[in-house]
Amino acid sequence: METYPIEIGGVTRHVPLHEPFPGVRLPLVEFLGDIEFVRAVANELVNKVPEDTDLIVTAETSPIPLAHELAAARDLSYIVARKRRRPYMVDPLIQEVESLTLGAGEVLWLDRRYTERILNKNVVLVMDVVASGGTMQALERLVHRAGGKVAARLAGFHQGNGAEGIETVAELPML
Repeated sequence: METYPIEIGGVTRHVPLHEPFPGVRLPLVEFLGDIEFVRAVANELVNKVPEDTDLIVTAETSPIPLAHELAAARDLSYIVARKRRRPYMVDPLIQEVESLTLGAGEVLWLDRRYTERILNKNVVLVMDVVASGGTMQALERLVHRAGGKVAARLAGFHQGNGAEGIETVAELPML
């Protein structure tokens, strides 16, 4: 399998290249299970979390470890918007994701008990990789609808032009 090298904070990973569309190959960053790599990326982002941050919000699944590390480093809580409805959810907020890179429609679900924790809070949004920015925009709409204020938008990496207004550690190429 062909790979692409990524070096962050002295940690190097050779991530696989995948082809989501014919003729387009992208490095596949996967944070799940790679504590050393996640910590290296979190260490690069932690100083970009504003001092007045109350809460971190992310989407499942891959960005969860990064949100966890940032929250732990700043002694904050975090909330995860789910990608499908869970049986325990009561009156959830639902937000469609407009993303060209996913290749399929997606919806984010936020249980009402979490929306109450967001109300009147300064929130930092965290993603693993931002390409079109659609998932980040959907997260932002969820936070606004829950009555929170977005204090910052952070991501480990960005690809393409969808990262305007988002602080990232590094750019990943489209090969």
